[in-house]
Amino acid sequence: MLDGMTPDVLAAADRIRPHVRRTPLWRVEVDGRPLALKLEHLQLTGSFKLRGAVNTLLAADVPDRVVTASGGNHGLGVAAAARLLGAQATVYVPESVPEGKARRIEAAGAKLIRTGSTYAEAVLAARAAPGFYVEAYNDPFVVAGQGTVAAEVVADAPDVDVIAVAVGGGGLAAGTALAGRHVAAVEPERCRCLHDALAAGEPVDSAVDSVAASALGATRVGAVPFELLRAASVSSVLVGDDELLAARDRLWEEFRLAVEPAAAVPFAAWLHDRVPGESVCVVLCGANTDWTP
Repeated sequence: MLDGMTPDVLAAADRIRPHVRRTPLWRVEVDGRPLALKLEHLQLTGSFKLRGAVNTLLAADVPDRVVTASGGNHGLGVAAAARLLGAQATVYVPESVPEGKARRIEAAGAKLIRTGSTYAEAVLAARAAPGFYVEAYNDPFVVAGQGTVAAEVVADAPDVDVIAVAVGGGGLAAGTALAGRHVAAVEPERCRCLHDALAAGEPVDSAVDSVAASALGATRVGAVPFELLRAASVSSVLVGDDELLAARDRLWEEFRLAVEPAAAVPFAAWLHDRVPGESVCVVLCGANTDWTP
């Protein structure tokens, strides 16, 4: 087994390999400190979410009709996975979905339905619709699929001892924990469902009010990722919206890496010395935003 990797992640890696892009790992120096950047924003859909969606659909023998709810990136991942595997997808999104994400979901061939003001309301509508429901994060196959990001990090940079990721519902963080590395699970200060759950000892409702909310706006961490993260080696870290936006801008100014606000969250934590470890990899998880002059 690859250096602590669980069988579920190894199986997911084999399953999804023909359909997803193996994204680059780039070693850089920032303020005199070495850092590895996992360029997952270069994934086929501009986000890691494709991995979990493909793994879930393949594990379910590719249902003819799939449905999901999303703030944007997961819906795009499911839409693209369905198109790649020959299924029909319907994606429910809140009215507040960024137009760039909505446009890309429809371009991937899915039926887009706007409903409700929050992600939670979109979930309720989607669960009532016909079709195989694809979880955004609260599912073992989704978690294992997202864990393939960390599997690639470990294969390409075995010296990395900490992997820093942004947290929404917890799927990417939990998948990273399955890779046998310490996880720095980073959230915006006002979008912190994992941080609040770890403090409470169980998933609890948490406020959502951040510029990164379209990607990280889960009001409650998933029960599946929470149990994995509670038992794993995890540091829960918070950053302010001003810090994550400055980190996003710095990624562009210094490295010409164009990411959405959520993807800059772990980089912001690292810049402010809130990520432990001697050899750190920051996952840049998505780039689905509109770019304007």
